[in-house]
Amino acid sequence: IMTGTPKANRPVILTFHDVGLNHKSCFETLFTHEDMQEIVKHLPVCHVEAPGQQEAAKSLPTSYSYPTVDQLSEALPAVLKNFGLRSVIGLGVGAGAYILARFALNHPDLVDGLVLINVNPNAEGLMDSVANKITDWTQTLPDKLIAHLFGQEEIQNNYDLVATYRHYITATMNQSNVSQFFRSYNNRSTLDVQRPVSGGNINVRTLKCSTLLVVGDNSPAVEAVVDCNSKLNPNKTTLLKMADCGSLPQVDQPAKVTEALKYFIQGLGYCESVYNLKLLIIPLRCNITFSRGSLVSNAYKSK
Repeated sequence: IMTGTPKANRPVILTFHDVGLNHKSCFETLFTHEDMQEIVKHLPVCHVEAPGQQEAAKSLPTSYSYPTVDQLSEALPAVLKNFGLRSVIGLGVGAGAYILARFALNHPDLVDGLVLINVNPNAEGLMDSVANKITDWTQTLPDKLIAHLFGQEEIQNNYDLVATYRHYITATMNQSNVSQFFRSYNNRSTLDVQRPVSGGNINVRTLKCSTLLVVGDNSPAVEAVVDCNSKLNPNKTTLLKMADCGSLPQVDQPAKVTEALKYFIQGLGYCESVYNLKLLIIPLRCNITFSRGSLVSNAYKSK
């Protein structure tokens, strides 16, 4: 789904949603926020959905073999070619973040930057695999998706938000199709990335583009995102751990995510005429200074 008109000298924002969501339920709150209009006025947006994840989708044929997450990432170059896009800034959440990260690893020339929310670079561990098999017997699909999307504290304390997403999953999503996408994500392999070491091997396989990792401090993905940060090039990676934020930062705090996006995009060298360079201070245990072509993060703990 393309909004806006691509321009030869500017990338397109390419989004990919998480399991149990689609582009609407994952990104609508963010992209309809008033502050986000400054960005979409200058950069077109292309929303990608995994097969069968749109609202009111029909069940995929029984003969259909659902693609692996690797295959989904390898389908993205064809999407760019179809729309005549030269490069993108990827914006992904959860499973979508993993897919975009793998896409950027395999096609670095097509990706100017990545914003990865709740990314998990690791394959499902043995204990997780056993736990998932047990929950297959004891939990419904909506229960498993809610546990994937939200932390326990949020499930207990933010009833309205969780109930809204539970209703969305059960009332608008095709359960069979979602289950197949969920299975593909749970069968993912570990991203083959390694942090370059000064004085050591600097030609290791890693993300080549500037990358912004985002996670709410109440998210079940915190540990995975911090682990991902430890594996990437520190000169090209910024970790945003958002204080007092739920599991879906783009839904819970869209204004702050939009502000971070503005400075990230400006750091890539775009939209310079729109935003004044300055120090961005967000109460998320991280100061970020953006300058043309670089990002520098200085972490601190709030007292």
